[in-house]
Order: sequence, then C-alpha cells, then structure tokens
Amino acid sequence: MTPAETRSFIPFAHMLADAARAAILPHFRESIDIDDKPGEHFDPVTEADRAAERAMRDLIAAHHPTHGVLGEEYGATPSKDGWSWTLDPVDGTRAFISGLPLWGTLIALAYEGRPVIGIIDQGFLDERYIGFPGGAEVTARGVTKPLSARTCAHLKDATISTTDPFLFDGAEAGGFEMVRRTARLARYGCDCYAYAMLADGRMDVVIESGLKPWDVQALIPVIEGAGGMVTNWRGGPAWGGGQVIASGDSRPHEQALVALKRAAHA
Repeated sequence: MTPAETRSFIPFAHMLADAARAAILPHFRESIDIDDKPGEHFDPVTEADRAAERAMRDLIAAHHPTHGVLGEEYGATPSKDGWSWTLDPVDGTRAFISGLPLWGTLIALAYEGRPVIGIIDQGFLDERYIGFPGGAEVTARGVTKPLSARTCAHLKDATISTTDPFLFDGAEAGGFEMVRRTARLARYGCDCYAYAMLADGRMDVVIESGLKPWDVQALIPVIEGAGGMVTNWRGGPAWGGGQVIASGDSRPHEQALVALKRAAHA
C-alpha cells in the first residue's frame, strides 16, 4: 500500500460524504422521531443516522465490494483485501436533535486496521475536513485551504475541549480536572467539531473517554495530516477508541498525559 494508492480513494471518500450529507440535511432542524438505544445512558438515534449509513454502505458495496465496513448503526462486514471503511453517519446525535450544528459525519478508510484517510463533514455549515497521507485540508463554502494545527508550548496556554466532563468516571474525572485547571480555556459540547477546530489551529487539546472505533478513526488522519497527534491515555495508538487525547502540539500533549496516565485503562 503506497501513499499514491491510498490517495486514489479520496474521490470516493468525498462521494460517501456527499451521499451522507444528502441523506441527513433534510432531517436537521425538522420534526423527526428519536429512538433511544439500549444502555445505561440516553443514546439517541434517528432516521438521519440510519439513512446516511445505508447510503454509504450501498455505495461501498457497489464500487468496492471487497472492502470491509464497520458502522455505528449496522455493524461490521469483514474486509476481503485489507481495506475497510469505518462510518459514523451522525457523530453528535445529541447536538443534532438539539438543533446545534456541532455534529458531523465521520468517514475513515483503514488499511489493515490503520486509518489512512479521514473525513469530518459538517454539511449544514458546508465544511468538509479531510486528512490523507501527506496532508489535510478543509473545503468550506467553496474555498479549499490546507489545515495546520497551531503550536502551543505549554498546557497553561492551551484551549482544551471535551464533549461532556460528566462522562468521565472516577479517576478519569480527576485526571481531566487536573488538565482543565492547568489549561487556559475549556470548551464543552462540541463533539467531533472540536477535532476539526484542532486541525484548523483553533484549539489545542481534546480529551475523551468511552469512544468507539467509529468515533475516532476518521479524526486521526485529519489531525495527523494537519501536524497534530492522537493517542490513547497511555500514549499508544488510539485506533480502537476508548480513552483518547488529540493535540496540535506534542508539548501540551505530553504534559496532559502526566495526569491522564494515572487514570488510563490497562
């Protein structure tokens, strides 16, 4: 697998994002049924989620039938050739049903498990962030520009984010609180859009826990292509989700890990 071979899939990744956008936007800020998935916490799902994933799966089956698929709504189809797509049709469904434009469609292409192309698509704002071997870019309202994470020498100067600080349990909450107290500014409730802002040089660190593969795999190529980094709380690969930290600069990343490693899962 070469970078050129990987980049040859970029047009198809855009096709998937276009299909998901077309399926989702008619439902946004409209009356829509909301179902609650089984579990301890409220976990909403709507026809926008389901329709978008069906549209993307149909395209993959038609154009790349040997590729695997892992999606939040319809499970896994094994790969026959090492290539696999990971789909989160609406990341941030809670924001979606609240009318907030902080949700996004997450699309990742992985080769033998490693994400190599990633898209964060915010269709309502007409913003699409894509990462690939050798770089990352955003197309917003018809204008395309490279993405570049900003430098930040110290955590005390950083803007950090997490979707919800109350999702951290026990020692996790203590670790995040240590980071929050050190950081200059914390913003909440941004879901995947926080990672887009990190790649665009607007934020410095995003910290999450309890993520699934479809929550994180698309984010990794975007942030890494912009010069940032994504790891688990032990500093290892984050492809599988769980406890995740993303940063635009390695220095606040390492400083935050000092606190987070104490609460890292084995």
